[in-house]
Amino acid sequence: MLAQRTLKSLTKAVGVGLHGGQRVELTLRPAAPDTGIVFRRVDLPEPVDIPVTAESVTDTRLASTISNGSVKVNTIEHLMSACAGLGLDNLYIDITAEEVPILDGSSASFVYLLQSAGIALQNKAKRFIRVKKPVEVREGEGRNLKWARLDPFHGYKLAFEIEFDHPAVNATGQRVEFDMGSGRYAREIARARTFGFTRDVEMMRSRGLGLGGGLDNAIVMDDVKVLNADGLRYSDEFVKHKILDAIGDLYIVGKPLLAAYSAFRSGHAMNNQLLRALLAQPDAYEIVSFEHEREAPLGFAQLAPAW
Repeated sequence: MLAQRTLKSLTKAVGVGLHGGQRVELTLRPAAPDTGIVFRRVDLPEPVDIPVTAESVTDTRLASTISNGSVKVNTIEHLMSACAGLGLDNLYIDITAEEVPILDGSSASFVYLLQSAGIALQNKAKRFIRVKKPVEVREGEGRNLKWARLDPFHGYKLAFEIEFDHPAVNATGQRVEFDMGSGRYAREIARARTFGFTRDVEMMRSRGLGLGGGLDNAIVMDDVKVLNADGLRYSDEFVKHKILDAIGDLYIVGKPLLAAYSAFRSGHAMNNQLLRALLAQPDAYEIVSFEHEREAPLGFAQLAPAW
């Protein structure tokens, strides 16, 4: 049986939120089979649970935000991406503020935290959402066109293309394909950082956003170049971060996908629209598990290797 996974022990992290700039503590705890991933706001008079589902997403401006009534948690995509990369199904995430800490701007720190706690197999079959027919969302035309799509595929692979009119981005690869069955998420995707432009910083901060951002947790560019002294971690780090985000955004559906995802200039909003379009068509997907590991797509039965 291809089994569900949780943590062997709890692990903790402290950091600041990218947008709110608040200090925040995370405690990542094991959870029983079929729990899913649940954020718990423990800073409130009565703790509030926010289960991660496509329908719980209530804001997608610059990040993915989930809510339970008026209680919310912002910027969950990097941590969700790490959970997807390690195949974690069940997890409680206690959080002391309304935004997940940005740490170094990638998912690498979360991967390290989760792996340091250890991955435990559980006595319950892992359940996947298998896409049975193409589902696509599109927006705009011509230079404003953006789209995202899921196609049937026995496994999980992603292809993403960006289009930024900026010298530093134009000098790098702007399209990347990645197969989650390769076992190389931690090495090839997880270290890609979020990025932004100095010209946007003032506008964002006037709206109360980006208050915790800086050169230690983002790639920052002026009008012509990357300002970080150590440069890029990957030659195509910009588009790899968009893949990292997409992996996290899509894992918000609550189960790993068996599909081929492809996108052009997509973002948090469109990724969530794609999930909702999929769930709105019951004949477009089915829930499956694998009684024998050999029936699962190649690479999905193995635990992700450490660095």
